[in-house]
Formats: sequence, structure tokens, C-alpha cells
Amino acid sequence: MIPTEDASARKRKIEEKLKQEQETLSFIRENLEKSDQLTKGMVSILSSFESRLMQLENSIIPVHKQTENLQRLQENVDKTLSCMDHVISYYHVAKDTDRIIREGPTGRLDEYLACIAKIQKAVEYFQDNNPDSPELNTVKARFEKGKELLEAEFRSLLTRYSKPVPPILILDAISVDEELEVQEEVVLEHLPEAVLQDIICIAGWLVEYGRNQDFMNVYFQIRSNQLDRSIKGLKDHFRKNSASSGILYSPAVQTKRKDTPTKKAPKRPVYIPGTIRKAQNLLKQYSQHGLDGKKGGSNLTPLEGKAPRVKHHSEALNEKHGAPTGKDDVLDIEIDSYIHCISAFVKLAQSEYALLTEIIPEHHQKKTFDSLIQEALDNLMLEGDNIVSAARRAIMRHDYSAVLTIFPILRHLKMNKSEFDATLQGTAASTKNKLPTLITSMETIGAKALEEFADSIKNDPDKEYNMPKDGTVHELTSNAILFLQQLLDFHETAGAMLASQVLGDTYNIPLDPRETSSASSYTSDFNKRLLSAYICKVLGNLQLNLLSKSKVYEDSALSAIFLHNNYNYILKSLEKSELIQLVTVTQKRAETSYRELIEQQIDTYQRSWLKVTEHLTDRNMPVFQPGTKLKDKERQVIKDKFKGFNDGLEELCKIQKGWAIPDKEQRDFIRQAQKKIVSDAYRAFLHRCANISFTKNPEKYHKYRPEEVEEMIEKLFDTSA
Repeated sequence: MIPTEDASARKRKIEEKLKQEQETLSFIRENLEKSDQLTKGMVSILSSFESRLMQLENSIIPVHKQTENLQRLQENVDKTLSCMDHVISYYHVAKDTDRIIREGPTGRLDEYLACIAKIQKAVEYFQDNNPDSPELNTVKARFEKGKELLEAEFRSLLTRYSKPVPPILILDAISVDEELEVQEEVVLEHLPEAVLQDIICIAGWLVEYGRNQDFMNVYFQIRSNQLDRSIKGLKDHFRKNSASSGILYSPAVQTKRKDTPTKKAPKRPVYIPGTIRKAQNLLKQYSQHGLDGKKGGSNLTPLEGKAPRVKHHSEALNEKHGAPTGKDDVLDIEIDSYIHCISAFVKLAQSEYALLTEIIPEHHQKKTFDSLIQEALDNLMLEGDNIVSAARRAIMRHDYSAVLTIFPILRHLKMNKSEFDATLQGTAASTKNKLPTLITSMETIGAKALEEFADSIKNDPDKEYNMPKDGTVHELTSNAILFLQQLLDFHETAGAMLASQVLGDTYNIPLDPRETSSASSYTSDFNKRLLSAYICKVLGNLQLNLLSKSKVYEDSALSAIFLHNNYNYILKSLEKSELIQLVTVTQKRAETSYRELIEQQIDTYQRSWLKVTEHLTDRNMPVFQPGTKLKDKERQVIKDKFKGFNDGLEELCKIQKGWAIPDKEQRDFIRQAQKKIVSDAYRAFLHRCANISFTKNPEKYHKYRPEEVEEMIEKLFDTSA
């Protein structure tokens, strides 16, 4: 049973809680009523605001539309005024630009081009809107005047700043220093950079707006003239300096630069002055009496057994009439100059093309370049043709050494042909064919000269007055060998030259299946065999001619000495140069054959002493016993033997002392062999006659001791004795 106190406490709590809830409910109801009143008031305010907005909108929209129309009208007015100003400006263009156009573009190209642009726009406006207006003619005339002044400025800038490239700079550009792994390329700057940019700008405008290609003609004419002057300047540089210095190195290359290592003087293209006249002038170092000034006294330096040089009739005439010498030097300079000019043309043409590509439109570049190089190229080709013509005339006069002028040029042309062709790529076929045509002409005339030279060696007449009286080396031999030695310097060129005329059949040279039938593409091995066969042919012709010439001598011993000297000279010359290696390509026994020929001539010469030594033999020698008195006939036999020996010895020594054997080694060998043969026979003869009383005056017959005989033989082939 719950206590009464607890029940009444809980009842009180419940009643208090109920009372609080009733108060809260009453508060909520009051707030809801206030909220409803506020809502009704807000709705009333919003309704009033909406009404007022509608009234405002109805009032503002007409005003806005009216303002917008006014703004549009204002814009139209502004645009109309602007258009009017623009149109009016076209009518004032001629006046506004008059001063600038009259004064020209010099010094203010950008401003001038801006004026030209204004005039051009005026022309376009009047053509489109008022083609019959007089203003159109005015601005057209002004535009043409402006274009003419631009063309004049283009010509003026090119003319004023285009200068020939200095020869020193050209030599720098074409020189090669093999000691430098990376070559420092020499830049040929034809125009100052600022001027070049102006020229490019003018050219661009003339192409785009000028509708005129005349400036391209102006360009190639001016640059063509400078290219030609550059090459001529290089040529004049050679003429002024080569004769005195002999070597043309560019001072500019030798200058030490701070940012590059010091370089040695560069090697020039491929040719050194003096090459072409070596065959002619090498003979000049020998006197008329032998290599060392004495007949037979030579040490054979640089080649043993060289013959004296017989002067050409033209030289004799020049000396007689006091004509100046040095013609060979002038020719050398001309050839050296021409070779450098070929290299210079390639380098300058490449530089010109690089410049041209910046100025001339792409589709006109090849044609303009073709025209630009024509004058310089034609002059080079003409000079080459003149060299060929001079060689042809010389060959007609049987001056075959003239072909040596062709070799260095031809070799240089062929070495540079690929670069030459690359430079001329894109030019007309007639331009590209000029160099191959010149090369063909040189190969043709060169091959003809080689062939005629070989024939001339074979057919050289046996003129008695032209034969060396002392039996030394004939001029024909020395000239032939010296000529062949020059072919060594140009063996590839000479072989290709012979091959270009398809001369393989002439020399019985078999063509390897790998070698084509085109002369231009024969292998170097075939060309080498062909040149070897040619040299062997010349040597064979020379040997036949020498045999014929030797018959001019009445004395067979002198004939043998003559052949010995010539064969020995040929052999030593072959051995001291690379000719022997070239000869043995097709003639393996060439060296052995010449040694055999030399030995044969020595044997023939030694037989000339038989008429001396035959008196020392036992033939007809009386047989006697010691103490037996000889008969008069027997004594006379011994006397005759002594007299025959003495007279023969004196006669041969007198004659042969004037003969020459320039080769000291051969001279000593022949002397020693002859001394041994004669002195041994003489000593034996004296020994047999030692105890024979065949005369009361033995000193009359026993004139020479064996030592004196040897001394006499030792003086053979020595005019100083």
C-alpha cells in the first residue's frame, strides 16, 4: 500500500507540470496570432510595391527606347563622319606624301614604304569607287614614281656596296690546312648587314606590290660584274706577286687570332709553280760539257748521266736579238692563276647563291643564278679553251712538252668537278655542260699529244750534227725521260686521258669484266696499266731510235759508248723515280733487260781494244831457246808487236780520252776492267820478252811500263786529263 504522503507529492508535481504546459500553449497561440498579423501587413506592402513597379516600368521603357535610338543615330553620325574623313584622306594622299616621295627612300626606307602603302590604298579606293576620277591618275602616277625610286634605291645600294672580294680573302677561302682537323670556314660577306636587310626589304616589296621583275636583272648584272672582277683581281694578284715570291700564301691566314690556335701557312689547291716547266728547265742546270762541267766527271746528281740541253731555235733567236727571258715563269703564273681561279669561282659562286636566296624569290633563284655566273664562267672556259688551243698549236710545232700545261689544270678540274656540278645544280644544261666540254677537249688534245710524242721519239731523224761527239746521252733520251717523269706527278690524269680515247686496244691492255666500257668510269687500275703500256711504248721507240742513231758513228766503240750511256741513263732514271714501278706493271723484266743491254755495249766497247791486245798474244811469236840468237825476221816480229801495241795504245787513249761516260760508277768500272785486261796481257808479254835480245835500243820499243799503261787508261773519258 503506497503511503499517502508520496501520492500527494506526485499529484502536486503533475499539477505543476500541467500548469506549465498550459502556459506554454497559451504563449504559442499568442505568437501565432501576432505572426498572422505581420504576414497580412507584409502582403499588403508587397502588393503596394508591385503596383508601384508596374507604374515605373510603364514610365521608363519608352524613355529607354528613345535613348537607344538616339545612341544609334549618334553612332551612325560618327561612322559617317569617319568614313567621310577616310574618303577625304585619299584625296589628300598625293599632297601629304609628295615631299617624302620626291626626296626618295635613302636613309628612311620604313617611312618611305609607309607612304607607298598609303598611295597604294588610295589607288585601290579610286579604282573600286571612282575609276573615272582625276585623282586616280594622280595617285597612280605617284605610285609609279615611288616604285621607280625604290628600284633606283635597289640599284644604288647594290652598286654602292657591292665590292670585289679581296684576293687575300679568296685565298683564305680556298686554302686547306691539313693540320687542322676542323677547318675554319672563311665567310665571304658581300654586303653590310644593314644594307642587306634594306635590299631584302625592297626586293620583297617589288615582288609583292611592284609587279616588276626588272630588279632581278639589275641584281644579276651588278653581282655578275663583281664576281668577274673578284676573279680578275685574284688573277692580277698572282701576276703581281707570284713572279717575285714564288709562293702565294695569304697573310690573312697567317695572322694569329686570339680565339683560334696559330695556323701554319695553308696548302693551296693542288698545284705549285714550276711543275709544268720542270721537263724543260731541269736540263738547264747541266752545262754543255756534262753534269759537273767536265765530260765524264759527273756524280750523277740528281739523276746520273743527264745530257746537256740543246737550245731550241726560238731560244737562240731570242738571245741573238736580245728578247727578254722568263716566258716559262709567266706561263707558270698563268697556269697557277687559272687553277686558283677555278677554285675561287666555285667558292664565290656558292657564296653568291647563298646571298641570292635571301633576295630573289625562290622560283626565280636558279634562273637568276644561271645568268649571274655566266660572264665569269664563260671567261674561265674561254681561258681554258685558249690553253687547249695553245697546246694544240704547240703540238703542231712538235713541241710536246706543251701538254704538261694541260695536266695540272685537267687534274684540278676533275678533282673539283663534283663540287662544280653541285654548285651549278639547277642551272641550264648548257651551263652544266661547259666544264665537261672543257675537260673532254683537254683529254682529247692531251691524249693526242702523248700519242704524237711517242711517234716523234720513234721517228726523230738521225742527224749527224745533232749527235754528241763524245758519245754521251742524247738530247732525245734526256727529253723523253724527263717528259715521262712529269707523267708521274699526274699519272692518274695521264692514264684517264689515254683511257678517254679508248686506247686500250692500241696497247693490248685487256679490260677486266668489272671495268666498264665508258672511258669516264675506267678503274684506276686499268688506267695505271694503260699508262704503263704507254711508257713502255715510248721507251721501246726510244731504244729503236737510239740503235738507229748509233749507226751514225763510224767508230763501233763510240757507238757502243753512246748506247751504253743512253741505256744506263734510262735505267738510272727509272730506278731513281717511281717510273720503274710503273713500267713493271706491264713489263716485269724491264730492269733486267736494260742491264743486259748495258753489258752488251760494254762487251762491244772492250772488243775495240783487241787491236791493241792482239799484239801481245803468242800468235807469230818466235820459238827460241835461252842463249839462242834470233834471226832478223824473228826480231822484227817482236819489234812489230811492241810497235803495234804502243801505236794502238796511244791512238785509242788519244781518241777515247775525248769520249764521255757521265756515270762515275760505270766509268770507274769500265776503266778498271780495261786496265786489268790490258795490263795483265802487257805484263805477260813483257815477261815473255824479258830475256830476249831483239834490239840494240830496247827503250825505243819498251816505251811504257805497266803502271804507265794503267795511268793512261785511267785518263780515258776525261777531257781535263
